[in-house]
Amino acid sequence: MNIEKTFGETIKKLREEKFLTLREVAESLCIDTSMLGKIEKNNRKPTKAFIEKFARLFKVNGKDLTIAFLSDTVAYQVLDEEDYASEVLKVAEKKVKYLKTQKKS
Repeated sequence: MNIEKTFGETIKKLREEKFLTLREVAESLCIDTSMLGKIEKNNRKPTKAFIEKFARLFKVNGKDLTIAFLSDTVAYQVLDEEDYASEVLKVAEKKVKYLKTQKKS
């Protein structure tokens, strides 16, 4: 699965590969069609539970979809900081490692 695209684009591609309409997928997930459309256009963020539902529906790895979603969140946060984005991501990776060690203490 190509997760370099946004979460919404990934969901839309998975839906189209299965030749499913917005309505069919929305009904399967028990959500409104307009909500699904907003998710596909990256105007609405899904919950962790919905990410898992998407994974089951499309028979893809939930971890991959979660990474696609979380990486969107990070990318949008540093998008306007072009001069610092790479450095911010490197420092963030170090901070995640540090915070993990703090949780264990």
